[in-house]
Amino acid sequence: QVQLVESGGGLVQAGGSLRLSCQATGIIFGVNAMAWFRQGPGKQRELVATITSGGNANYADSVKGRFTVSRENAKNTVYLQMNSLKPDDTAVYYCNANIRAWGGEKDYWGQGTQVTVSS
Repeated sequence: QVQLVESGGGLVQAGGSLRLSCQATGIIFGVNAMAWFRQGPGKQRELVATITSGGNANYADSVKGRFTVSRENAKNTVYLQMNSLKPDDTAVYYCNANIRAWGGEKDYWGQGTQVTVSS
């Protein structure tokens, strides 16, 4: 059974940094695009960053220059390095991946990890 397992959230002061990780586990034939989303209090889930299997990355305007998405294909893992954090970055962060496994190709979601930025 394919799962996305996230880690790395926590509480940090404004201006600080955190690194999130998300690993796809199970019998996996291949991982296509991977992404990070977030959902703040009272807000809709929004796309933060995406990265293709070839390493091409895109970012939401709100995080450009502060966040960096990367991946290790050999480990089926995606990372989100978050610097210069602001209180507005407070949210539950979810990873997403398009994965080829038994039964075909589909999107999977992580369980979410809380990031809280204090002012």
